[in-house]
Amino acid sequence: MNHDMPRFDDRMSDAEALMWRAEKDPFLTSTFATITILDRAPNFDAFVARMDRASRVIARLRQRVQPAPASVGPPRWVDDPEFNIAHHVRRMALPAPGTMRQLLDLSTLLVADAFDRSRPLWQFTVIDGLEGGKSALIQKLHHTITDGQGGVALSMQFLDLERNADPPPPLDPSLFREPVESSSSPSDLLTSSFQDVMRAPLSALRQVRELLQDPAQLPGLGTQAAATVRGLVSELSTVDPARSPLWTQRSLQRQTETLRAPYREMIDASRALGGKLNTAFLTAAADAAGRYHRKLGSPVESLRTSMAISTRNEESGANAFTLVRLLVPTGDMPITERFAAINELVEQARESSKNAQLDTLATASSLLPTSVLTRIARTQSQTVDFATSNVRGAGIPLYISGAMILENYPLGPLGGVAFNLTMLSYNGSLDMGLNVDTEAVAYPVLLSQCINESLQQIAGYAPNAQTLTKETARGDNAATKRRRFRLAWWKKR
Repeated sequence: MNHDMPRFDDRMSDAEALMWRAEKDPFLTSTFATITILDRAPNFDAFVARMDRASRVIARLRQRVQPAPASVGPPRWVDDPEFNIAHHVRRMALPAPGTMRQLLDLSTLLVADAFDRSRPLWQFTVIDGLEGGKSALIQKLHHTITDGQGGVALSMQFLDLERNADPPPPLDPSLFREPVESSSSPSDLLTSSFQDVMRAPLSALRQVRELLQDPAQLPGLGTQAAATVRGLVSELSTVDPARSPLWTQRSLQRQTETLRAPYREMIDASRALGGKLNTAFLTAAADAAGRYHRKLGSPVESLRTSMAISTRNEESGANAFTLVRLLVPTGDMPITERFAAINELVEQARESSKNAQLDTLATASSLLPTSVLTRIARTQSQTVDFATSNVRGAGIPLYISGAMILENYPLGPLGGVAFNLTMLSYNGSLDMGLNVDTEAVAYPVLLSQCINESLQQIAGYAPNAQTLTKETARGDNAATKRRRFRLAWWKKR
C-alpha cells in the first residue's frame, strides 16, 4: 500500500465543500496546475493509456461531484457514467516559433477556463511545438480532488524513472468495471446530508450563531466551545484590509511567469541563515514584494501573506493543509534581518497550525447560505496581499511516456489575492510558478525580476556559493539517490 497516496473519500470534507461552494464567486476559484517542460514530445498514445490506467487505480479521476439536495451538507463523489478519457487528456500545438512566452500565455488561458461541473474535475493537455524540439504538459486539477502534495503522490501513476521504462504491473481485472450509477433516492440523499451537518456539536453551532449576533458572550463560554467559537470569530473578524498601496484592485485578468533557483545553494543558505528552505522562500517573496514597491516609488513596511502549511500524514484525505496569515516585513532592511524576523513568524505559525480550526470553521460555514459564504470569503481574501505555497517534489530526473521532465512549474490559485508564488523542488532545482492578477500587479515581469534578485541575494549566503550547472546541482551521489528512489518507487506503485 502506498502511504503517500491520499485517501479519497466518497464524501467531501467540510474544507473541500467550502472550496467548492465559494467557487460560485469566480474570484475564489481553487483550480491549480503544473506546467511541465519536456525534452521532446511524449508518446501520446502511451500517455493516454497510462492516464486511463491511473483513472482505474484512483477512483476519484472517474468521479464527478453530486451536490447535496437543497445544498444541505457537503457534496459527494459518484462515478461518472459518461467518463471519456479523451475529454481529460488532450493534445494541441503552439504556433511557430513556440516560445516560452507563448506557452505561458496559453497555459494561463487553459487554467482559467472553468471546469465542466458535470464531469471529473481534471484535465491534462500535451502541448507540442515548443522551440528546441521540446513539448509541455499542462496538468490542471480542482483543489477538491487533492492538494499540491497529494498531486505529487498522484503523479506517480504516470511518471517513470527511465526514458524507456518497463510498463507498470497489470491491474486487477476488477478495476475494469462499468461505472456505478448512484442508487440513492433523493430522500436518502437528503437524510444523509442532514446527518453530515449534524456531525458538528449542536452546542457549538448554536453558540456560533448566537455569538455572531452578540460577540460580547465570548468570555462566558466553556473552554472547548470557546476555542471553537474563538477560531471562527478570529477568521471572520479579521477584516484589516491588505497593506499594499499599489495592489488595491482585483480582477480576473491573469499572467503567468516562471522562475528557477538552485536547490542545494538555497538549502545551504537557509541553514547558514539559521532556518529552513520554506523560510528562505517566504523571505524572498516578502523581500521581492517590498523591492517592487520601492522601485515604483511606493514603499511599504509590511504586507500580509497567506501561507499553506501541510498537515499530511498516513491517515490524511485528499486535502491535508491549513492556511495561516502572516504580516511580513517588507521595508528596506538587510536580508538577514528579514530572514530572522520571518523565521520567527513561520515557527509561530507552524505551532498555531497544530490547533487549526479549519474543519470546524468549514462545518460552521455550511450553515450559511452560499451568497453569504462567498461574500465573507471574498471579504477575507481582501485582507491578504499575496499567497505562497511550497511543495516537495522528486530529487532525480523523471520521465513521462519517453520524454524527460526538464522543468516543473506549479501554479497555485489566486483566491482573490494579488499574486500567488508556489514552489516545487525537482532534480536539483526549485521551480516556481508566479500567478499574477494584472489589475493588481501592473508589472508582472518587474515583480518576477524582483523575486529573482531576492532569491539570488539569499543564495549568496550559501558557503562557497556559486552559480550551479544542472550537473553540479545534482551532486556526486545522484546515482546512489536514483537507485534508492527507484527501490522505494516500485513498492508504492
